[in-house]
Amino acid sequence: MFHVKTLPALTRAGADIPFKRLLSSRRLRSSTSATQTEPQGDGAKHDSVNMEFPGQPGRGGTTTTAANEVSVDFDQAQGAYKSKDSLELLRSLVVFKLCSYDFLVDKNKEIMDLGKKILGQRAFDQFMKMTFYGQFVAGEDHMAIRPLIQKNQAFGVGSVLDYSVEEDISQEEAEQKEMDSCVSAAEKESIGDDYREKKYKAHKQFGGRRKGITGARTYLYADEAKCDQHMETFIRCIKASGGSSMDGFSAIKMTALGRPQFLLQFSEVLVKWRRFFTFLASQQGKDGMEALEQRLELTQLQEFLTKLGAKGDLYGWFTGSKEKSLGTIDMLDWNSLIDDRTKISDLLVVPNVELGDLEPLLEKFTTEEEKQMKRMLQRMDILVKHAIENGVRLMVDAEQTYFQPAISRLTLEMQRIYNKEKPVIFNTYQCYLKEAYNNVTMDVELSRREGWHFASKLVRGAYMYQERERAKDFGYEDPINPDYESTNIMYHRCLDYVLDEIALNRNANVMVASHNEDTVKHTLGRMNELGLLPTENKVYFGQLLGMCDQISFPLGQAGFPVYKYVPYGPVNEVMPYLSRRAQENRGFMKGAQKERELLWKELKRRLASGELLYRPVY
Repeated sequence: MFHVKTLPALTRAGADIPFKRLLSSRRLRSSTSATQTEPQGDGAKHDSVNMEFPGQPGRGGTTTTAANEVSVDFDQAQGAYKSKDSLELLRSLVVFKLCSYDFLVDKNKEIMDLGKKILGQRAFDQFMKMTFYGQFVAGEDHMAIRPLIQKNQAFGVGSVLDYSVEEDISQEEAEQKEMDSCVSAAEKESIGDDYREKKYKAHKQFGGRRKGITGARTYLYADEAKCDQHMETFIRCIKASGGSSMDGFSAIKMTALGRPQFLLQFSEVLVKWRRFFTFLASQQGKDGMEALEQRLELTQLQEFLTKLGAKGDLYGWFTGSKEKSLGTIDMLDWNSLIDDRTKISDLLVVPNVELGDLEPLLEKFTTEEEKQMKRMLQRMDILVKHAIENGVRLMVDAEQTYFQPAISRLTLEMQRIYNKEKPVIFNTYQCYLKEAYNNVTMDVELSRREGWHFASKLVRGAYMYQERERAKDFGYEDPINPDYESTNIMYHRCLDYVLDEIALNRNANVMVASHNEDTVKHTLGRMNELGLLPTENKVYFGQLLGMCDQISFPLGQAGFPVYKYVPYGPVNEVMPYLSRRAQENRGFMKGAQKERELLWKELKRRLASGELLYRPVY
């Protein structure tokens, strides 16, 4: 009962962690057969812009207002669009206007299918390159995207490369794939009581994982060979990023690298461990506190668990001996209890409050399931090593809440290994989640204790409608903040915490992935207050290609590290991405007229000054 022996995270700073042993126990080859084809599965899409609305018009110029203080003008159309020729400005106006019509957006797939039939594939592809594809996608392959990347870089804007090919299959096919990949052999054979929580089980109704999503791409598991293909695609993306720009990023999704069954199960384990800690804290009268403020008195904990029938010395769990104990533990110490499990299926144990015992989440795992779990981690390890070799940073995108605890934890373990000297791996935090602040503060604290670089991307989130509908239909608590304003407060709260940490020790990093002008202005104001300089490269900004150039380019020209999320892939294979981009832009363009006003302003200025044929020089 609770027979666990481990060393705490506090005492193991700088030491190799157990996950590293899992990752290094067997290596995958970094390249697969030359006969493998480009994956038809999903590509890469950023989830930073959903639930975001434009801020109020900005003011002030790109000027130094005081010593080391920089003000950026987001109203200056000429400076914002000097990287664009007039045809590009006109295309932006047309595309944004079309995205504001509900009928066109709702029927965009049918309209595009009809367009292919009328024009033929070749003419249709050319039309898309002149309009939607040309606006939001950089090109078909890593060679075709280089001119755009280099042009943006010349005007102060970097790139986060994102291969955006997505498998175009029916909802029925997607549901079947999801159900097959998210249910273990033990679950299929089980009869009678089922103790798995509904949130962390696959449901056919949401099997495709695309329902209610406007921005983020989706990977569906086919087999291990397909995951190897996805890994190879990410490797090519990393190499393209390294070869096209300095200090670039490459985006990846964890669900592309393995069977999602493991992510579901491990997420359930992590949540139950945290919930058990919260339950124990409530028994000591410490409920209602922030996660990091809760500390359990070991003496009281020992007495309580002994009453439940638990056996063993709690002091030995966390410190090795009672004499070395401080007498209390926090959530980070508690989480360390599962760090030293060397067999991956052994990670999937949960505390039973009533029995005072650690019991497996499932009764058994097949040898093949154990291998599949291990190979997911190994693929991630290979990608990180390629990123380091090519001088590229990895951005791990966030996903649905029933996968996200595992994704965040696995990303964190990689950070503990590879972020010791500099930030290589960036984790994504979705601030529309109620638990976002606790997640950020605990990870920052762990990085502080162990001495590695905390690296984060803050987004609002891409799965709101799907998450809410799923929670309602299956009877668990809605994980999303109640409204946009509370999400905005959460975003700024998380951002302020990380900015304060950067100011304290310069060991943290954050990308402010937002199209919200008020959020960008808030960040600039806080940087000025804290004395954080753009040249320190600790605070980055990120927007999607084809959107909010009036924010990205003034920031870059003022010396701030700013990046465009740059999707690429063949025209026909990024259509699902473009379809969702149209839907996302509908809400964005209905809520904001500023970008269109600035585009018109610059076009009219060029017409009046005889610069309509203006070509950017770089």
